[in-house]
Amino acid sequence: MNLTVTGHHLVVTPAIRSYVEAKLERVMRHCDHVTAVNVILSVQKLRQKAEANVHVRGQDIFVEHEDGDLYAAIDALADKLDRSLIKYKGRAYKKPHDALKHQAEG
Repeated sequence: MNLTVTGHHLVVTPAIRSYVEAKLERVMRHCDHVTAVNVILSVQKLRQKAEANVHVRGQDIFVEHEDGDLYAAIDALADKLDRSLIKYKGRAYKKPHDALKHQAEG
């Protein structure tokens, strides 16, 4: 997995970079098909914004979050990304015959 952390109107310090890496490492345990992650951290007046674009096999997953604190924005971004990857994994591993079985039961 390639991780790119960039800042827009913000200097990405080693502390911020390691914080992002730690949060995304926890999230990436759910999905083995992640090839690249691009994280953009930006500051717009009093709002800090964290965006992530995750390249997985077959599609790209984009999530973003704005907050007053950059670390809180990164935490919320990691939570959103976690939910999105679990949802992607559920769709990716769903078998076509599972839908027919559920229709017959209901």
